[in-house]
Amino acid sequence: MTNPSSGLTDEQRVGRLEVREAVAAVLAVIVMQLVLAIVCTASRWQLWLLPSWTWIAPAIPEAVLLGVLVGQRHKHRSQIEVSDGEQTPTRRRAAIWLVGIISVANAFALLALLGELLSGNVRTGAELLFEAAVIWATNVFAFGLLYWELDRGGPWQRARDLAPVASPGADFQFPQMENPTLAEPTWRPLLPDYMYVSFTTATAFSPTDAMPLTRRAKGVMTAETVLSATTVLLVAARAVNILG
Repeated sequence: MTNPSSGLTDEQRVGRLEVREAVAAVLAVIVMQLVLAIVCTASRWQLWLLPSWTWIAPAIPEAVLLGVLVGQRHKHRSQIEVSDGEQTPTRRRAAIWLVGIISVANAFALLALLGELLSGNVRTGAELLFEAAVIWATNVFAFGLLYWELDRGGPWQRARDLAPVASPGADFQFPQMENPTLAEPTWRPLLPDYMYVSFTTATAFSPTDAMPLTRRAKGVMTAETVLSATTVLLVAARAVNILG
């Protein structure tokens, strides 16, 4: 169905809304890291053997990811462009690789923070908590975006997929897929659903809302759980001891 006021189909409108939400998520991560870098510089906090500006290094792939997401949004302005699949898979692969790079950079920041912790260079509990909170939040945002891009061919494919919500190839089984009566007939998972999956995985260290169906989904969720558990159980516990 086409919306006369915008000239977009409902699928295109939902897809563009998801991209705007993804852009907002990436911007939130960049802002967090910039604030942390400023605070670390002003407070003379170092990340183990690295300078305080190291915190903003992931902003480079994050800025590129913003460009890819904005390009996706403008690429799909008309139905003709939506049906053109030559560049869409390339942009999706680029987005997946960039989110992966961000996740790896965040993992290295966690390793550096652990090195700082083990070497006894942490001065205050507030320093450790602030750094661990940014790493944990970046972890949640990055893996939420990764789930969003991986599942069922990505957001644009899901937006125009006319198959039932429980179609083959799904990486995640949401409750609405198992029991369609829980949602409207046109229900499909959107970015907030994947962010919630990422948040619950990072807090419960296991699947809660949606179950992984494929090996790649299980592998990605395992990686998020390991990073989150390390951040919370080791770093945050040490920070509480310092504060106590």
